Amino acid sequence: MRKLFLPALLLMTFAPAMIPVDVHADEKADMRRMAQEHQHDKPTPSPAAMQEPAQPVTGAEVTYGEAGGKPLHGYVARPKSAQGALPSVIVIHEWWGLNDNIRAMTRRLAGEGYQALAVDLYGGAHADTPDAAMKLMNAVMEKPAAAQDNLKQAAAWLEGKGAKKLGVVGWCFGGGWSLGTTLLMPGKIDGTVIYYGHLETDPAKLAAIKHPVLGLFGAEDKSIPAASVRAFESALKKQGTPVEIKIYDGAGHAFANPSGGNYRPDAAKDAWQRTTAFLARTLKK
Repeated sequence: MRKLFLPALLLMTFAPAMIPVDVHADEKADMRRMAQEHQHDKPTPSPAAMQEPAQPVTGAEVTYGEAGGKPLHGYVARPKSAQGALPSVIVIHEWWGLNDNIRAMTRRLAGEGYQALAVDLYGGAHADTPDAAMKLMNAVMEKPAAAQDNLKQAAAWLEGKGAKKLGVVGWCFGGGWSLGTTLLMPGKIDGTVIYYGHLETDPAKLAAIKHPVLGLFGAEDKSIPAASVRAFESALKKQGTPVEIKIYDGAGHAFANPSGGNYRPDAAKDAWQRTTAFLARTLKK
């Protein structure tokens, strides 16, 4: 008995940190690689979070729903001069959580003419170290139904504010959930932007996506294999879904993140231009 117990104990001790056992195998692998990409990173503001919106905006903390008897808090921004309903965007934070850098990106999106709602999938927490970020991310991955309900309530809140068109944008952890939001409620989403998030490649699961998709990836990103990006793109094209994929040479994971030190200015600038042009095509017409 002792001989059997000791190896099991050692396996538990040296298993990849904090990876929940019920997460799909390929997703666990992506999570481990993501952690490696961020192992020396910090949630300091990147140049993306330091730029001012294209026009003056207003921003405020907001309650957009309730879960388990507790309010769901987020951050909403819209153009200062806007009157009435606007096309809207759900903004999903990277693995650090809903911090001031995500709020800054939400204001930048609002400056492009949208009502932008940054959701909080971490229940008010945000991370200052990679270890803390990994724990928060894993807590969500262990109970995905809670995050799905959170995002459904965010969409309903924006619809209640008169949104006729709805897009979703996310980075890193949020990029995966941007696609997850689309798969969760494809009939409600009009445009999806994925910044280097975990991808679904099963054509049967992607079949429900009919609206345009934009995917932005780094060629040096070890957490999102290029093969999965191409398989994702191929599956969407075969079913007739409008999809635009850009893989940036010389850019790694998190090259356009609002937080952290992996920022690559040329790739990030081009990705933002593609994002704003894509949202204008899909949400404003």
